Amino acid sequence: MKAQENEPTLESIDDYNTLKGSKKRVVWSVILIGIVIGLIFTVAKSYYNNVNDSLPVKESIGKVPVK
Repeated sequence: MKAQENEPTLESIDDYNTLKGSKKRVVWSVILIGIVIGLIFTVAKSYYNNVNDSLPVKESIGKVPVK
């Protein structure tokens, strides 16, 4: 029981359940950076998606040689 008395509770932590000041700026910065990185990857995928060196693929199976 002594271990439970020494453990801090969430209510005793100073910034519990608040999002103010620098913590709020960090959270918004991380969100915006994630969105920007996602946009960069989306634009790059749409720009480089055109493949000119693809191999032609036949949908039907041709004659298979038998030994």
